[in-house]
Amino acid sequence: MTIADAAARLAGSPVRGVRVVHGGDLSAVWRLDLADGARLIAKQGALVATEASMMKAMAATGVPVPAVIACEGDLLLMEWIDSNGGPGLEWDELAQVLACLHGAQGGSYGWAEDYAFGEVTIANAPADDWPTFWAERRLLPFIADLPAGLRARIEELARALPDLLPRRPCASLLHGDLWGGNVLSSGTRVAALIDPACYHGDREVDAAMLTLFDHPPPRFFDALDLDAGWRERQPAYRLWPLLVHLRLFGGHYRRGVEACLSELGH
Repeated sequence: MTIADAAARLAGSPVRGVRVVHGGDLSAVWRLDLADGARLIAKQGALVATEASMMKAMAATGVPVPAVIACEGDLLLMEWIDSNGGPGLEWDELAQVLACLHGAQGGSYGWAEDYAFGEVTIANAPADDWPTFWAERRLLPFIADLPAGLRARIEELARALPDLLPRRPCASLLHGDLWGGNVLSSGTRVAALIDPACYHGDREVDAAMLTLFDHPPPRFFDALDLDAGWRERQPAYRLWPLLVHLRLFGGHYRRGVEACLSELGH
């Protein structure tokens, strides 16, 4: 059965057009134009059911996300969102959106299921405290593939995390992969957050991820009203997505990993 046939059955309308959407690391992605005039996003992959549950969790907080239309087997259908790119003029509104998202809190750190970025597993089993979660679920899983010197530096940092990170911050609902490409804008408003890798943890993680490829203005961080010392913790939180990129793409991402470690004194 083709994607068009499977999507037509789930959506209840024939598919008149199918176009590949580039940029997905976890699944194949298409834009579908239906006979009834609707336009949808179709994703096919092993983890689409987990993504659907994450989208629904985010939607329940009131933040803008594409509506889940249907999910069956390895196929997920979602609402198409018109946009003109990532964060631009709407940093103030994005701060409000994140305040809403992060206001939803869980009973523990992590998520009910593991997830993945491509071939990189995202371990989400709960831990007794936040420094332990960040060390054992986010940093240490990468060290087996690193050169000995870099491995030792990350191990040293992992041991020092109880002195750097808060022991029990609020277990906020995180987007988990909040770089600029996953924030859709329309004019000067936030149209939707997409492609989540949700779990519960310190809300400063989402703030740190937005600094990987974008440059949020100071007023954005002021509006988030982060806890004292947040600037000093940002390199520890940027380190994880940089390790993911180093594993997936190699090359110059090692420089970013080493820069974060140096900022942290390790």
